[in-house]
Amino acid sequence: MAPSPAPVFAAPASARHGRRALVTRPRAEAAALAAALAARGVAALIEPLIEIHFRAGPPPDLTGVQALLCTSANGVGALARLSGERDLKLFAVGEATAARAHAEGFAQVESAGGNVGDLARLAAARLDPDGGRLVHVAGSAIAGDLAGMLVGRGFAVERAVLYEARPVPVLGAGCVQALEAGIVDFALFFSPRTAAIFARLADEAAIVPALRFASAVSISEAADRELAGLPFRDRRLATRPDQDGLLRTLDRLLDERRRA
Repeated sequence: MAPSPAPVFAAPASARHGRRALVTRPRAEAAALAAALAARGVAALIEPLIEIHFRAGPPPDLTGVQALLCTSANGVGALARLSGERDLKLFAVGEATAARAHAEGFAQVESAGGNVGDLARLAAARLDPDGGRLVHVAGSAIAGDLAGMLVGRGFAVERAVLYEARPVPVLGAGCVQALEAGIVDFALFFSPRTAAIFARLADEAAIVPALRFASAVSISEAADRELAGLPFRDRRLATRPDQDGLLRTLDRLLDERRRA
């Protein structure tokens, strides 16, 4: 198998103390995070562990649909590629997904501001089980049981799988070298699947001992559990299960390092 592309260092001109963070998000989602890191004086080492492949079609049948449920920005993008529908209510799991929906022109967008459970509760509070079916726009791999939560409340839910999130085969050579050299201060994880992929690839690359130099910051307890066997310097959880919550935890870590 061909190696994954070399990682991209997004180093801010104002970077202090040479801080670097490993960003494991898909490349399209990593840009905004890299900018947020740059504002903190942290260079982003972008090493996507999942590659997004949009499906070609056909578009989902939205006849009689009451609302759309989107658990990722990639799902919103995949739907927008296939369908011109923009007037249906769209409930997003978090702010990043909601922002993508607004950018794609969806007119009625609400964010649950959290996780799949929060999304289920928001949809149940806003919608009528007799008002029409719901469509969960998803990838080939999903986390949580959104449909089950809503079916239990009397809703009819269909899943439209519009993209595939494929794991990369290996860590890039540049990423391996940076970790081995101990120049990565933080490793950021946004899903249990990404954390599990990293744990496997780090073992295959024989760099597990070098992780002792880095602090892991995970978006959820589920993601953190996938890292339990790795000797990170320490492991922290986001204050909320979204990018802003993860960055707030990183801010605390940076403050601790400055005071140490």
